[in-house]
Amino acid sequence: MIPVWDTIPCERTPYITWALIGVNFIIFLYLQFVPEQMSVYIMHIYGMVPVRFTHPDLVGLYGYPKNNYLPFITCMFLHASWMHVLLNMWMLWIFGDNIEDVMGPFRFVVFFFICGLVATTLHLVFNPESAIPTVGASGALAGILGAYFFLFPYAQIVLWFIFPIFVKVPAIAFLGFWVIFQLHDATTAVFFEPDNLDEAWWGHLGGFLSGAALYRFFLRPGYPVANE
Repeated sequence: MIPVWDTIPCERTPYITWALIGVNFIIFLYLQFVPEQMSVYIMHIYGMVPVRFTHPDLVGLYGYPKNNYLPFITCMFLHASWMHVLLNMWMLWIFGDNIEDVMGPFRFVVFFFICGLVATTLHLVFNPESAIPTVGASGALAGILGAYFFLFPYAQIVLWFIFPIFVKVPAIAFLGFWVIFQLHDATTAVFFEPDNLDEAWWGHLGGFLSGAALYRFFLRPGYPVANE
């Protein structure tokens, strides 16, 4: 079930969305051409490794730079695989342009980073002992989905099931299913596999909830908000 496009047209060119997609791809491609050892090093230094912040005594022991909080931001621009970066950037392409359209470029980029920071922090809180680098724009993207859920609940999302089967569903149904899926995997991981969290499920949920809670403060002046 892959979203292909939505039915909401944009009034403005989404330059920031395009720029975020471009930067993520450039960084990912760069990491494909450096030696593997260098790629792993970059993932550990600039990815979110919770244990380096919850156990500062280990920072020097494992060679992490001290008092370096860049990973809260830089982890959003690193991706672990082609599938990872393609899926995230495709979702950003579909949903990001509409949110940038109603916020404007400056507000949108601030909103993007705030949602990403919330997601990364929540992942740190729920996985304080993890030594695995967490990377990806998923948390910030989840914030965009949270805003889209309330701004365009009845937009039609075209989903691809199996070629040539395409169906349209309301955004509220697609994104609602996405939230349920994230919550299921997060709680299952916590209760049954607490030491084997290969996805930042709680970070995704944190990003979504922060986007849903904060989007109205970033809308362009005069933009109508439902129930107001």
